[in-house]
Amino acid sequence: MRRRRAYLVAAFDRTTDAMEVERVCGTAGVPGRLIPLPPAIDAGCGLAWASAPSEADALSAALSGAGIRPRALRIVELWDYGRGTL
Repeated sequence: MRRRRAYLVAAFDRTTDAMEVERVCGTAGVPGRLIPLPPAIDAGCGLAWASAPSEADALSAALSGAGIRPRALRIVELWDYGRGTL
């Protein structure tokens, strides 16, 4: 059954930044995944990074350490299709 769940979503102006976040978070052990940009967020690229809200500090530290500045970093309710947690 589908249900809505809160996710911490980081959006970027450039696709290269979004792709770099996937590498940076993998190295830093920050769980999450790239997702299509939710309609609730306006950014220049069509990709965003989604993590559990509890990962806010770890994600911010990883992005800061890599010199990546998200255009938006906010908690958004998205549909969860039961494919497991981030």
